[in-house]
Amino acid sequence: MRSYEVMVIIDPSTDDDGIQSINDRIAELIRSRGGTPERPELWGRRRLAYPIRHRYEGFYSLVRFSAEPAAIADLDRVLGIEDNVMRHKIVRLPDQAGATAAVPAAAGPSTAD
Repeated sequence: MRSYEVMVIIDPSTDDDGIQSINDRIAELIRSRGGTPERPELWGRRRLAYPIRHRYEGFYSLVRFSAEPAAIADLDRVLGIEDNVMRHKIVRLPDQAGATAAVPAAAGPSTAD
């Protein structure tokens, strides 16, 4: 299983029950595909960098989870057709063991001369 996180921007006119149902739907979809979601982080209403669907604010929600890569396509499809989801982005998180080894050396003058 790989670690992922999904950031969802929900329409600000959605009520609290609607926001909760979107987060529940994300968690249920991940569980149905054999993944394990963590509790969502609700970042609240924030101003957008640019208008989306003539809205200047959105409700941000972040969910970290572990799942197989095949589950990502289903999650992306479901979030893409959800009416109250203005934008979403799914990102694969680096592996914990290999994260330090994959970091490149600091850019700067070479001391090999």
